[in-house]
Amino acid sequence: MNEIVSKREIAPNTYEYKIKHPKIAQKRKAGQFVILRTHDGGERVPLTIVDSDPAAGTVTLIFQAVGHSTGELGLLGVGDRLLDLAGPLGKPTHIENYGTACVIGGGYGTAPVLPIAAALKDAGNNLIGIVGARTKKLVILEEELRGICSRLEVATDDGSYGHHGFVTDVLKKLLDEGVRIDFVLAVGPSPMMRAVSNLTRERGIPTMVSLNPIMIDGTGMCGGCRVEVGGETKFACVDGPEFDGHLVNFDLLMKRQAAYKSEEQLAADRESHCKVGLATA
Repeated sequence: MNEIVSKREIAPNTYEYKIKHPKIAQKRKAGQFVILRTHDGGERVPLTIVDSDPAAGTVTLIFQAVGHSTGELGLLGVGDRLLDLAGPLGKPTHIENYGTACVIGGGYGTAPVLPIAAALKDAGNNLIGIVGARTKKLVILEEELRGICSRLEVATDDGSYGHHGFVTDVLKKLLDEGVRIDFVLAVGPSPMMRAVSNLTRERGIPTMVSLNPIMIDGTGMCGGCRVEVGGETKFACVDGPEFDGHLVNFDLLMKRQAAYKSEEQLAADRESHCKVGLATA
């Protein structure tokens, strides 16, 4: 188990891995995640399960190599094994037929959107998708979502592809045009999810967001992933990761996400220095 059987770079520094783990492949549901470690002493990295193949016994994970631990993960290849792969964790997404559902993915947050979109489609929803990224080359899973959604819009911050602007601009335009949307799911950077939630609150549209606070054990025991929802403390790993976007305290969430920013920068600097040393040796 835990063997990487397929590796694909789907965007710069963004990888899709298929990993052998029959039990997780059989049990996982949309919205659930795993926690992995690459080696003994390595950081525990939570990643949403994008897909699974029970017959092949594999789970599909997508991640962006942006820090020390995800950078180590990105160096692995086909045939390598992860030390740990724990899951499925978290509550599955609540799925029902809302009517017309809009799924919104920002950056590599589009990866968690894909399995939920598929489950919403299977429940009979008409799906509208909005995908956003900083630039064209960072847009992921566009074709996969086009196969699920009746309408898919793409937005890029720099205007290199699709709409020039943010996913919220596209959502507002659709609503202003009179497009009926009965439910919204948004996954991506916290500022994006907050902006989507603020917009849909004004329109009275139920909205779920998938939160990504600092997470350690994934069982609710450490308290590292606590978030405030509706004035109450919740733990993203066992109470979520999805919550009512209109009730999330995003300001507190973003403060907690930045708690170890200086340590993360030090780790990144050390890794950069090591690469420079190897290149000049």
